[in-house]
Amino acid sequence: MTYPPNAPAASVAQGTSTAASARPVSGVPAQAAQAGAAVPPPAAPGAWAQGREVLRRAATTEPGRLRILGAVLALLVVAFGAVTAFEVADRASYADDVVGRSQPLSADAADIYRSLADADATAASGFLSGPQESEQIRRRYADDITTASRLLVRAAASTDADGTSAREIATLSEHLPRYTGLIERARAANRQGLPLGGAYLRYANQTMSTQLLPAAERLYAAETERLHRDDDEARAWPFLSIGLGVLVLAVLVWAQRRNYAMTSRVFNRGLLASTAACLVALLWLLAGHGLARAGLGEARAEGQASLQVLNEARIRSLKARADENLTVVARGAVLTDDGKQDKYEADYAASVAALGSALDEAGRMADDEAGRAPVTEAAARTGEWRERHQQARALDDAGDYTGTLKKVIGATESTGQSFDQIDAALGRAIDHEQDEFTRAADGGRDALTALPLGAAVLGVLGAACAVTGVNRRLSEYR
Repeated sequence: MTYPPNAPAASVAQGTSTAASARPVSGVPAQAAQAGAAVPPPAAPGAWAQGREVLRRAATTEPGRLRILGAVLALLVVAFGAVTAFEVADRASYADDVVGRSQPLSADAADIYRSLADADATAASGFLSGPQESEQIRRRYADDITTASRLLVRAAASTDADGTSAREIATLSEHLPRYTGLIERARAANRQGLPLGGAYLRYANQTMSTQLLPAAERLYAAETERLHRDDDEARAWPFLSIGLGVLVLAVLVWAQRRNYAMTSRVFNRGLLASTAACLVALLWLLAGHGLARAGLGEARAEGQASLQVLNEARIRSLKARADENLTVVARGAVLTDDGKQDKYEADYAASVAALGSALDEAGRMADDEAGRAPVTEAAARTGEWRERHQQARALDDAGDYTGTLKKVIGATESTGQSFDQIDAALGRAIDHEQDEFTRAADGGRDALTALPLGAAVLGVLGAACAVTGVNRRLSEYR
């Protein structure tokens, strides 16, 4: 009978030793031994901590410090060029708006008011001239309405859909057809010799005075306010760019002084070229923006301010002419609120007084003879208008209706002739001031034309030169 061999003694001994070692040592709990074996290794440092450690080690050696210095210089110079390009481009955009959008819209709004007011005055003159007004009066009225409609379309295309100007344009577009319809009814009744024509004319004038002209005046005020906002934004100093430019120059000067202290070399060509590029960019920024501010400031002080006063004078003259005509049409049928005066005569007196004040101010603001001469002529014709108006009122009070009409709408020595001369003189003055504004504003805008691109190019060039200068110093350690 065969039996399996016995295990070797060494194997038995080894098994006994292993089992003994697997048992816990007397006095040491098994759980404590297992807990000690499960302690995790310490966590590795994060990326930020590693980066700080790398910078700390690099800063302990001169090559490492030079690399850090080159990176900081390049970053600062590029930031200076980018911020300057952005801020100047923003100012140039506002300057473009001043010249190409805000001021033309303000001028269009003033022309809308003038066209509407002149159409109203012309319609009243045509009514006074008899059942069949002249072809000249009809053409002038039609031209005024056409001009106002065309300018309204152009203004609507250039304004925000939800802004104040858009609401005023909508009001004008809504009431203008109503006004022209009332004028046509007044004309039709006047041709038939019906007194109802005067009532239609007064109602049309009421629509013009209470709806159209106030909306046109608010439109002009809104566009003028936007012009002033754009002008303020265009002339605002780019303090961030200027401050950053001064900081960059200070750091570059410090870097060159450090290089001189370390190497006894007076100049580092790369750093010197970078300093020159940044200095040119900063001087260009100061000079260009200074010229832009000067040009836009001149346009505002000598052009836009005068235009506002002249437009106010023209508005007052148009109101006075319409009120004068309606004084003759109504013949005392419309009184002031206190019932003591003819309403249209009182409005005429107030408008003529405001016209005289505006002309006096415009004369003081005129800075050359070309701008002063038409204002002086308008003031002289205004005095003549007052005298002729008094003569017309005296004839009307005396019951001489035919003489009154001749004095108001006659071809010569009439108040209508004086008004036309005033309007023509104010038109020449406005054209002159408009040219002055455009010339000065164009000069201010042109001063910023190439600056954004130039600042960006100089920033990139300055950064490249700074890196080149630092690398030239690093090559000495290789």
